[in-house]
Amino acid sequence: MSSDSVADLSARDVAARIARLFVYPVKSCAGVEVDEVLLTETGLEFDRAWMVVDDEGRFVTQRELPRMALIQPKLKHSEMVLRAPGMLALHIALDAVEEPCEVTVWKDRVKAYDMGDVAAQWFSDFLNSERPAGVPAQKLRLVRFDPEFQRLSNKRWTGEVDAQTQFSDGFAVLVLSQSALDGLNARLAAAGHAAVGIERFRPNIVLDGVDAHDEDNFGELLIATNEGPARLRLVKPCPRCPIPNIDPATALSSPEVGDTLQAYRAHPAVDGAIAFGMNAIVLEGIDFALRPGQSAAADYRFD
Repeated sequence: MSSDSVADLSARDVAARIARLFVYPVKSCAGVEVDEVLLTETGLEFDRAWMVVDDEGRFVTQRELPRMALIQPKLKHSEMVLRAPGMLALHIALDAVEEPCEVTVWKDRVKAYDMGDVAAQWFSDFLNSERPAGVPAQKLRLVRFDPEFQRLSNKRWTGEVDAQTQFSDGFAVLVLSQSALDGLNARLAAAGHAAVGIERFRPNIVLDGVDAHDEDNFGELLIATNEGPARLRLVKPCPRCPIPNIDPATALSSPEVGDTLQAYRAHPAVDGAIAFGMNAIVLEGIDFALRPGQSAAADYRFD
């Protein structure tokens, strides 16, 4: 850590540290906990670089296909290896794509690359294998984001910054405090429910050393890296869909997480939706390496 990084952090309102880092290579599939990852213009390297789409090119997620939670990616030197129960491993080269295409994620039409028939068959076979009787099989394909294409986050939240993202729901990075999860688990335990893991909430950066949900009030987050300070701006509370109700170990859903959050996490900034964690954009630190244990700091936002 450079002396400049330490000086930049020491004058901030809140001191913290990175506890854990996660990348989600395929949107809505399981995440990968990493010991080191590069920060890029679009977030953490390889985060939401791939996505599953239907035969109309529209994205699909655990909301419709909860078995996506059971697909486990692993990033290796030159390939991504995907494993799922009852399936042979699928190997995807990190430096290869097939046909260009266009796909839809939420309201955005995005340029991408189709990853070929083998990958399409693998996802179709697994995700259709336990569909209810009478429900027709979906033809699914795997696509990769075209790095030459710029998909920008909503300027309502990013202001003057043209903030890029890939196939995320809308922003480059999701920041969550460990204490926020601890507080939720205390409430679950008091109601007689089992604790849940942080993987249900799909954060990229997990912070230690801050009070529960203090991240809601941060303006900018600085992280001390070996290359200098990386700088993120926390711009929007993350509204929650039913995905946190899905147990990532079984792909089965039950309502206790959402019901518990509903009692105390309605957020006025997102029209009363349940919020848990903060969406962030990248301001500085492109190609800097993030690691667990790095010091971080933030100033409070007053608006």
